[in-house]
Amino acid sequence: MLRVLVTRPEPGASRTMRRLEEMGFRPILLPLTETVALPADAEAVPSDATAVAVTSANAVRHASRDLIAALAALPCHAVGKRTAEAARKAGFSSVREGPGDAVALADVVIEGASAETLVYLCGRVRFPSFEQRLSAGGIPIRAIETYDTIAQGYSDSDLVARLSGGAIEAVLLYSAKAAAAMQALIRRPALGDVFEKTRFFVLSGRIAAALDGVAPERVRVAGEPQEDALLALLQTVP
Repeated sequence: MLRVLVTRPEPGASRTMRRLEEMGFRPILLPLTETVALPADAEAVPSDATAVAVTSANAVRHASRDLIAALAALPCHAVGKRTAEAARKAGFSSVREGPGDAVALADVVIEGASAETLVYLCGRVRFPSFEQRLSAGGIPIRAIETYDTIAQGYSDSDLVARLSGGAIEAVLLYSAKAAAAMQALIRRPALGDVFEKTRFFVLSGRIAAALDGVAPERVRVAGEPQEDALLALLQTVP
């Protein structure tokens, strides 16, 4: 049974673990990052805001109640299905599900936007491509950071205990920050050859680039930045 390391933070890690078990894999949970809420309230919302954009479900999960209340009546552009579900659960009344890619979502927003400000609920750690595309399209944007992503620390003894049972055949990576943390793990002497023949399955080329210390032939990039595509790629492993 293929041993697959799940590195994403909770609550997504447990959800992925259950999916892997149903697919016949042996998942091992080792979140390499943690998301924490940042102080952001309704006072951060500009008076001319006419819409909201969200490219991560964490952005609405960690948003304060008064911030959501101030924005809930505005149309919300969500990057994909899971983010749209999180936005609806948080209280947004009009949620538009996007194409699953941040840059493609920016193009959708540009096509139907007015001159008023778009509120972007986001994390402190993020790629700039979404905001850059909107700015190039002439869309005023106010980024409101609702959460931060921090690296998890593990002692050698904790890692050995969690990863006991042999080599790790596959690792799932969902962010560049997790990929950087993964590189540091690989170099830990206490882990020996646990990752010697591991293949790394990543959501995007940007994440693959963060694994610059890993041989390219051991890195596989999902066809689109969604977990379904990542797990479909994992299923091609002989």
